[in-house]
Amino acid sequence: MTCAELQNAMAAEGYVASDDLAMAVHLALVLGRPLLLEGAAGVGKTEIARVLAAVRDTRLIRLQCYEGLDASQAIYEWNYQKQLLAIRAAAEGGDVSRVEARIFSEEFLMERPLLAAIRQEKAPVLLVDEIDRADEEFEAYLLEVLAEFQVTIPELGTIPAKSRPIVILTANGTRDLSDALRRRCLYANIGYPDRKTELQILKARCPQIEAALAGQIVGFVQSLRKEDLEKTPGIAEMLDFAAALIGLGINDLTENPAILQATMAALLKTEVDRFNITTEITQRLAGQAA
Repeated sequence: MTCAELQNAMAAEGYVASDDLAMAVHLALVLGRPLLLEGAAGVGKTEIARVLAAVRDTRLIRLQCYEGLDASQAIYEWNYQKQLLAIRAAAEGGDVSRVEARIFSEEFLMERPLLAAIRQEKAPVLLVDEIDRADEEFEAYLLEVLAEFQVTIPELGTIPAKSRPIVILTANGTRDLSDALRRRCLYANIGYPDRKTELQILKARCPQIEAALAGQIVGFVQSLRKEDLEKTPGIAEMLDFAAALIGLGINDLTENPAILQATMAALLKTEVDRFNITTEITQRLAGQAA
């Protein structure tokens, strides 16, 4: 699949990718390298993994990162409750000699995302979401796993990958990532789209929307992003805003100030932003977008 074909396939799944982003994804597939995507929340980083899994007709496996994430939660752990029941049953039956070999077997192994990703017959898309929220120690451990694409379980030995997953990592800038991680990945930064691209996204996701309303929505949201906000609305919020307006039967942003202000719940996600973006401001932005 060429870069242009990939870009068209992603568009067919509702994702409008820029030329630079489509090339970064294409190179990650061709070279078999992880792709690190950085950008503000809500610009479509996570969605790329979902769309890529659909394009490749394969499974999407997601590892959501957070502070305190460790190997047992990301790779594997033993089903301790089931092991305990097996030990008790063996003790009651008097056959304890073989219980240790049995409880440390596949029957009691619980796969977590990283182990599951390397055990698929068909290469899945592995999404390591918000890697910058995990600790630096976990980041270093992840590098080791991704470098070898194998996992060593002391009780079972080394488990090599059946297929090499397509790895997408996302980061929101919570902390600086290590140079070691960046060196091992291809890289793309995703910003807020320009007007033309955002219109394409809206029409791809809401094909029934009227052209005039679509233009107003995109113009309104792009102007809103220039206001002094704690949380800038992303593409996902723009789509929620559009869906709310369509659901309420609004065809013009200037026709009902009260309803427009109410639908700001789809765009503004903090109390401070809701307080600061008054009806007067929304009306001004709506008038500019009309």
